Amino acid sequence: MRGGGLSQWLADTGLRVDHFREEEILTRPQFAAVAEEFKATGTVELGTLIAATAKFVEAVVASDDHVVIADALVPFVPTLLAMGHGEETIDAFLTDLTEVLAPVCLVMVFLDGNAESSLFRAATREGEQWLDWYVGKLAGYEVSPPVADVASAVKYLRRERAVTLGAVRRKDWGLVVIERADEPPPDEVLRVAQRGLRLWLGRTVTHG
Repeated sequence: MRGGGLSQWLADTGLRVDHFREEEILTRPQFAAVAEEFKATGTVELGTLIAATAKFVEAVVASDDHVVIADALVPFVPTLLAMGHGEETIDAFLTDLTEVLAPVCLVMVFLDGNAESSLFRAATREGEQWLDWYVGKLAGYEVSPPVADVASAVKYLRRERAVTLGAVRRKDWGLVVIERADEPPPDEVLRVAQRGLRLWLGRTVTHG
């Protein structure tokens, strides 16, 4: 499930929605420095990510939009792991990021599932060459444990999941985890996400 379904659902309720697609990080004006640095060096300094996110938050607050749906962007954990950063560095980064994001009400929707079956389902959907491409992509990064085949890719993805969820929970972000999200069809995953967001927003209003 990408953000398109959530964006449409929220727009249908009368909200003004900005759908920030993953690939737009290289084209959104607030992330121009990120795009320039990545194209020049293949990596991005943590301070550049923080500064760009601060500019984006300022733009969100100043806009007329009610909601921003960001596909696989914040909290940047897969990117940070791919750049070789360890868990202590990532945790410190998220401390700074949490402060930057304070002006907005943040909820992360995490699609959880079985890494191995998800890979093979994606390969079935994307074509027989996709799995080799994806494993090769991970193998080219500075990830730990290193990736050389499907089995090691699964092991790495499990670590990526653990680091992401652990870091977000330590920062007390809004979090909706959709378990076994790789099994049902996309429309059912969307319905579960909608229920989770309603429950989370209900708790926020009650305790806020």
